[in-house]
This record gives sequence, C-alpha cells and structure tokens, in this order.
Amino acid sequence: MLAEIGQVEALFRYPVKSMGGERLEVANLGWHGLEGDRRLAFRRTRDRTGFPWLTATKLPDLVLFAPLRRVVDARESSDAGDLPTHVRTPDSKELPIFGEDLAAEVGRRYGAPVEMMQMKHGIFDDASVSVIATDTVREITRLAGQAPEVRRFRPNILVRLLRSNPFQEDDWLGGVLQFGEGNDAPVIAVTMRDVRCSMVNLDPDTATPAPEVLKAVVREHQNTAGIYGTVVRPGRLAVGQTIMFESRGDPSNMSSDSKRR
Repeated sequence: MLAEIGQVEALFRYPVKSMGGERLEVANLGWHGLEGDRRLAFRRTRDRTGFPWLTATKLPDLVLFAPLRRVVDARESSDAGDLPTHVRTPDSKELPIFGEDLAAEVGRRYGAPVEMMQMKHGIFDDASVSVIATDTVREITRLAGQAPEVRRFRPNILVRLLRSNPFQEDDWLGGVLQFGEGNDAPVIAVTMRDVRCSMVNLDPDTATPAPEVLKAVVREHQNTAGIYGTVVRPGRLAVGQTIMFESRGDPSNMSSDSKRR
C-alpha cells in the first residue's frame, strides 16, 4: 500500500556528463530517465576501455562548464527534452556545444584529445534516475565540516522527508516511489544504493576538492548515499509533488558499485 514519505524539493538534470547541472521546476520523466539528462558526453578518443567518457574524476574543471540553450527563434521548442546549444566555459566564453573550439578547450585542460558524443537514451553508469534526501546531504556534509551543498551529489530528484532521518533511502530498496497522484503519476522502482566516488569531493562552484566528504560517506554509511531507480511509469515531475512509497520484495541482497558522474 502506498504511504506518503515526503515531497519533491528540487529537480536536476545534467545535459553533458560531469558538467554543471540545471535546476528545474518541472521535468518529463521518460523510460530512460529525465528528458535531456546526460544525453551528451565527451569521449576520450585514445581510450580503448569499456568506459571512454571523460568525467570530473579525471578532469575536475568539467563541473565548472555550464551547458546553455540559446533560443534564437521564438518558434523553437524549449521543453525539457531539448539539448543545449552552447557551453559557458570557466573563462566565461560561450562556445557551440558541437564546435571544435569547445572540444579543443576541454582537451587542452585534460591533456589529450576528446570529442563530443550524443546518445539517444542518455549516458548512464548503472541506472537512469538518482534520488537523495535532504537529510542525507546535511548529515554527510555536517560530518565533513562542509556547507550542505546538494550539487556535490548530482541527484535528479531531491526529497524533503516527512520523517527526518538521514540515509532513510535505504529503506526504499526493492520498493517503488510514486510522484504525485493519479493513474498517470510517474513511478520508479528503487533498484540499488548509490555507491559514491570522488565526485562528491568537488565544490561545484570552484572544483576545489574536499576529500573529507567522501571519507565521511565511507566512514558513516559504507560509501553509499542515496539510491538509483529505473522508470516503471513515465510522466511529469514537479517541485512540490507528494512522494508515495510502496514496499515490494526483499531488498537485503541489493547493492551496486555504480558511480554517478
């Protein structure tokens, strides 16, 4: 049976993997996650591994690049599924997203050539939707002696809980989360804990690392914070929506080594 657990406090999407995110009031949740989320990424052209994408774990400056969308014609669509057209660099230059200048700038900072790639269904690590509660963010950053900055954790959905308790997301494993009411309300199945990497150490405004953040996650909660989910029913997400939870099955054996970048 569905039980209310909180509300949607914030929504985020990340058009380019590891670059700065966008805070949204509404978003369309499709079968492959939020529309427009991680549809683009830089590929390391000399990399022959199974994970060639350039992430901020290898180039922290990536978090300082901000995807933008310039609407040059009022008839252009501006819905949540649209790709960015430009990127603002840390030096405040606005460069076309598929242009050679942007690839050259990122490659120069990384020290090896890269090229922008576009994926139809997004470039994910293990699952298409990430969720974390405000209480979890506050507890981790408190233990690390840092300001409670949710952008370190790069979620798609930030939850404000009715019952304040950090790491409550673990209780949702194996169940489903419904956002809003009605037969058309979007639903995700909670599939795994989100095992964290050094991305959480990076200040989203300066890219300065604070290793104590990841250390706090490891020490306090076995290196996990938040959860991943897969889409069961697509629909419209909005800030302020009621979140309902229903338990299904035994989550005791669920885990993941995924990393949200």
